[in-house]
Amino acid sequence: MLSRCAAAASTHGFTFHHAKHDHTVLALWMGEGESRLPGFATHQIGVRFALVFQTKNAWKFPGGLSDPGENIGATAVREVYEETGVRSEFRSLLSIRQQHNHPGAFGMSDMYIICRLSPLTYDINFCTQECLRCEWLPLAELAQTNATTPITTRISRLLLHGLERGFDSIDLTMEELPAVYSGMFYQLYHRQLPQTPKS
Repeated sequence: MLSRCAAAASTHGFTFHHAKHDHTVLALWMGEGESRLPGFATHQIGVRFALVFQTKNAWKFPGGLSDPGENIGATAVREVYEETGVRSEFRSLLSIRQQHNHPGAFGMSDMYIICRLSPLTYDINFCTQECLRCEWLPLAELAQTNATTPITTRISRLLLHGLERGFDSIDLTMEELPAVYSGMFYQLYHRQLPQTPKS
């Protein structure tokens, strides 16, 4: 291990930037003024989906954390299958919940992204380690019940609005675009602009 080098580096002004499982990064800003090196990641990204299951004390949407390098839509599809056995496809983003000092994120910030999915299968084979029950429920019932979480109630109402008036007013759809870095792409989530007739 090269951890013994950290003490020697610190005598030359290096400070710890971050540590991961198998390495530690020390940094020394060589430019003028204070260091402009970005801090290490401070958030975890989780995803919830518009399918419903029951935990120990309330109905809520299933969810889970994104793996490093995993797109939000892929997380949604993977997690909903792992928790419910239902295969689905990503449609859009509906909402984002941000919480700081989250106990489940080692006191760091947590961002939960709520996605809208379309089911491809309907048979449920849920994970008994994560929930007591898992079933399809009418959205109107879910939006009115007291046996749920505040976020589940609000998202249920948002979904009802989309079903009644169209999702184009609430969806943030994904478009993949080329990044400025050669050969790389990024995903842009945004509301689609209305099509204007061509003259």
